[in-house]
Amino acid sequence: MTKVLIVDDSFFMRNRIAGQLTRQGYETVLAGDGVEAVSIYRLTKPDVVLMDVTMPRKSGLQALAEIRQLDPAAKVIVLTALDQAAVATEAIRLGAKDFLAKPVESNRLLSTLTKVLQ
Repeated sequence: MTKVLIVDDSFFMRNRIAGQLTRQGYETVLAGDGVEAVSIYRLTKPDVVLMDVTMPRKSGLQALAEIRQLDPAAKVIVLTALDQAAVATEAIRLGAKDFLAKPVESNRLLSTLTKVLQ
């Protein structure tokens, strides 16, 4: 079963995405910020990470850089607000495999996961 680490400081958004993915057969692990994301990544070694950018304690970009340092092969998809195109570009430069604008449409989420996992 494919394991997805979902990182978002919004409880609602984390659980909404987790519900969508669980219904499609994915195993989900949740983190509320970048600090938790790095720690949980070390412990669970997920197949892919869905990472929000704007979070307290450690941003998604900082966590992305740390995760890629731990595991250069890490597959991270960055979640951005619609007005964060420059942030998405920076995320790709740091090693993100793709980015999605929030709120994430279920079909787009699933197709991006499939593409990144291939």
